[in-house]
Amino acid sequence: MHNEDTPRYDGPRELAQSLSAFARISAAEAPWNQEGLRADSEYRDLGLAAVTNGRIGAKHIRALKPFTDPTGWHWHDMTGHYLYVLRGSVTFRFAGVEGDVTLKAGEGLSQPAGVPHNVMGRSDDLEVIEINEPAHYGTWDLDVPPAPWK
Repeated sequence: MHNEDTPRYDGPRELAQSLSAFARISAAEAPWNQEGLRADSEYRDLGLAAVTNGRIGAKHIRALKPFTDPTGWHWHDMTGHYLYVLRGSVTFRFAGVEGDVTLKAGEGLSQPAGVPHNVMGRSDDLEVIEINEPAHYGTWDLDVPPAPWK
C-alpha cells in the first residue's frame, strides 16, 4: 500500500463524518432517460452525484439512433471528465491534439477538462461510462473551430 507523507484530512473517520455517503450503486436499478446532451442517446444516473454532494457525477450512456453528424465544437465547464467505453467505439477531435482520437470497447480517456472537442463519429452500439467533476456543469458551443481544425 502506498502512503503519502501526510493524509489529506484527519482520519480515520466514522461513517457519519465521511466526505461522501455509503451507497451500493446498481446500474440495473437506475432508469434510462433522454435528459442528456444528445437526442440520439439515452442516459442513466449511476448515483455518485447524490452521495458526493455533487462533487462527482457518473452516467451510463448508450446510443439510441444511428450517428448522423458531428456534434460540433463545444466545451464543458468541469474540472475532470473521464470516459470509459463498454461497447462499440467513439471518435473525437480535441483542440491541441493532432488527429482523430478513437476509443474502442475496453479503452478509456481522461478528456481534458474545459478543452474544446467535437464528437466526429460513433458506432450504433456505443455504450460508455462517463464520470464528471462536478456532477452538474454547463456546455457551450463554439462558432469557430479551434486550431488546428480551422
